Amino acid sequence: MSELFDAVDALVASRAPLPSAPERKRLRTAHGLTLDEVAGALGVRRATVSGWESSKKTVEPRGPEREAYARLLSKLAELYPAPAAPEEPAAPAPASGAGAPHPERTETVSPSPVPADITARPVRSSSVSRRAGARDTVPAATSVATPTSGSDSRFANGPLAVVDVDTDSQAWAYCTGGLVLEVPARTLAALVEWALTEAKLGQPRLSGPGKDADPLLVLSETALERYGLPTTLTDEERHAGRIPEGHRAVKQLARAGWKLTKRGLGPWARIYRPAQGAERACVQLCIPSWKALDARHWGHAARLPPADLARVLGLYASRVMTPRGSTAVTGLELMTALHPPTRASQPDADGRRHSERNPGSLGKDPVDPAPCEAPDGHPLLADLPRFHVRGPDEKLFEEAYDWARPMTDAECTLRHLVGIDVNMAFAAGANGLLVGLGAPTHVRNPAFDPKLPGSWLVDLSHVDLSRVKVGKEWVQLDGDLLPSPFTPKGERPEGPAWYATPTVAYAVELGYAVSPREAYVRYESGRYLDGWYQRLRDAYLATMADLGVHTDLAPADFLAAMNAREESDPEAAIVASAIKATVKGGLGKLRERPRGEGWRPGQPWRALSRPTWRPDIRAAVISRTRTNLHRKIVKHAAFTGQYPVAILSDCVVYAADGPSPLDFLPYRQGKPLPGGFKLGINPGLVKHEGTQSVLWGEEVRERFDAPDLNLARYIKDGTVTDLDNGE
Repeated sequence: MSELFDAVDALVASRAPLPSAPERKRLRTAHGLTLDEVAGALGVRRATVSGWESSKKTVEPRGPEREAYARLLSKLAELYPAPAAPEEPAAPAPASGAGAPHPERTETVSPSPVPADITARPVRSSSVSRRAGARDTVPAATSVATPTSGSDSRFANGPLAVVDVDTDSQAWAYCTGGLVLEVPARTLAALVEWALTEAKLGQPRLSGPGKDADPLLVLSETALERYGLPTTLTDEERHAGRIPEGHRAVKQLARAGWKLTKRGLGPWARIYRPAQGAERACVQLCIPSWKALDARHWGHAARLPPADLARVLGLYASRVMTPRGSTAVTGLELMTALHPPTRASQPDADGRRHSERNPGSLGKDPVDPAPCEAPDGHPLLADLPRFHVRGPDEKLFEEAYDWARPMTDAECTLRHLVGIDVNMAFAAGANGLLVGLGAPTHVRNPAFDPKLPGSWLVDLSHVDLSRVKVGKEWVQLDGDLLPSPFTPKGERPEGPAWYATPTVAYAVELGYAVSPREAYVRYESGRYLDGWYQRLRDAYLATMADLGVHTDLAPADFLAAMNAREESDPEAAIVASAIKATVKGGLGKLRERPRGEGWRPGQPWRALSRPTWRPDIRAAVISRTRTNLHRKIVKHAAFTGQYPVAILSDCVVYAADGPSPLDFLPYRQGKPLPGGFKLGINPGLVKHEGTQSVLWGEEVRERFDAPDLNLARYIKDGTVTDLDNGE
């Protein structure tokens, strides 16, 4: 009889109810599990689990896998219940008097008439009118904005607010979605308290074991005046990155029990009280007039009116995360937010949970790099002679391309130099990349394994670019017109050198055997950057779609849309620029160098205390990005006989008869060369960077007496003000 019961139980389990595909994904990510981890536990392929979570075409599990999968989801649902549905918002109460909100309550501003002397401008996402060339006046909302943080009532008013003061000395908080709140706080300490207790600002965590984002307050110049802060920093304060600790605003915060992080009260400041259990009390400040928003990445954002600035920063926050500092800092923080270092363990015998390492993360403790991965001045190199210069066999040097060559006679007969640029090249290089999660292990005479992250000492000087494998076939090329894929300057290696795994793997792909002499490998590995790439990719594509550039455009339509993109929505263009800067800056932070602080060579610097200080991961991403680009160049050369004239990072310049990329990219019936360059907005595809004449290129090189001057640096607008080194 028991066998019959078992058979019945198995039959019921084989049809176990499962939640919807989005809920399956939510439960997995809430617990910090990767697709690979779930697939490994259930004994299926990664793609199978991905199919189970796909909303477009959900594939249902069967048999014992379904039973195990249902059990997993059931356990996760107990730990992470679905959020309650949001209540229907109540209709706003009729405004009284002049329509100003009650002075003792924080609430949505009701509609109010616009004074006759106010010139209203067309409103997009904001419902605030503004005097032309003057400060923002009282709000003139036409409707109550809806909450922007989904069903989480704690953050009903969005992730951030831009605080401004009108001509009547009333402070207003401009939130995302056009929402405007009255700010009753009269002091900086009271403003911080208000942000945490009444404003309902913040953002839910991006991963189950992670932390919710703190409220972000952006202070305009009028707000700085109100709260006793300078509107600009002196040269000394700007160099220090903060106002003095003896400033009265800093003392006021201290008297109220608030603390500042080590970076003090500067352009990006974090004000907090020590956490009580799981409760955090922390507010982030952003001060644009103190140069918090770098114009290289945020364009003219610092000069926007409060409502528009709230829209720009809110859009970035919703698609990337609430800014935590510069785009570089935010890029690094995003990695940690998606892979928190720790999580709560399963209950022990006493029902207690403990902190344990979160699988797939870098953990909470920093690890030393291999000696070859350590930058000059690192404590690991303290015993080297003072003026010793490490060569390629002592130092890993994986950097982006900076290569150029003289044009051939045939190229000089053409009319144009056309630059193409790879979209989000370094993000694409991070996608699917296996990186080490822990400390390196030193190995002598290892067998090369392309799936093993690490640094390898190997001689690649025998790789001959005039005869390489493309796919499964050997092809003949003009190797003198190609850069080496193994060095940033494109020079052929002269002997053993240190390389990251993707570089050595590419040498094997080109058809050549490799024999490493030694290596520092990391046996604990994972696709740490996959979620980071996916979030930034989705943010970039969504923002470019706002600008009218979509992923399904035909090549000619794509080029036209790119030319018109910034005119369609200048503020969305700012967000797109910031997203791209987040990619490059975040990867750069993985090998952050000393920043003043009285540092001397051989001494540790502050960044070394982070588990995210990982020069090996940065090197692997750059290695893969550079070899990805070289692969496309080789494919293009083998098919068309065309070779690049110059390469700078992710920009490649070709000589062509016409001014458009379509004049030299081999499209046939709308289809590009497989494995070659393809026009499009997705990461890894290319866009038009700029076109100049061949005569311009020859004149510039002659003027500077530099036949190898890198024309890719100036191809965008043709302006060459002075010879530089690319730094």
